[in-house]
Amino acid sequence: MNDANLNLINLSNLFVDEDAAREFLEKKLWPEGPVCPHCGSCDGAYKLEPKPGTKTHVRKGVYKCKGCRKQYTVRVGTIFEDSHLPLGKWLMALHLMTSSKKGISSLQMSRELNITIKSAWFLTHRIREAMRKNGGGDPLGGIVEADETYVGGKPRPGMSAKPQKRGWGTKKTPVMVLVERDGN
Repeated sequence: MNDANLNLINLSNLFVDEDAAREFLEKKLWPEGPVCPHCGSCDGAYKLEPKPGTKTHVRKGVYKCKGCRKQYTVRVGTIFEDSHLPLGKWLMALHLMTSSKKGISSLQMSRELNITIKSAWFLTHRIREAMRKNGGGDPLGGIVEADETYVGGKPRPGMSAKPQKRGWGTKKTPVMVLVERDGN
């Protein structure tokens, strides 16, 4: 399925269980194979599997790096790390937040995903933090130009005989603009 066909119906069919959501995320984050989040090694990772006939349990989707010998999953080093929410719900939340024109509240998110309001609040804040420019650093740097203006029309004829105030004394809406030179 290509990215153009990703809508809520297709996502719900695609993520029928946790394994399907994990495999989808692995394909998106690691198109050329797993990458160790600890050392950055692209080669030499292998999936941990329980040995036949043993009683030991290995979680699904756990990899081990041959270089640094550390275990990791697709969640490590992402916004999904240290979260008990299923990946399917995370991916649905990402879709809801990025596809809604005017944003989505935590209360609406909790209703849509059938999770608690507290979990939805946590989820939306993590996603918003990940969307910040420069990974949470200062959004503007270097030379920044600033300008201000007041938005609102002139009074209609006959509405007011006295002259209107200008600048800070007006009832017009102030608009402030900051622009970074040679930036976005």
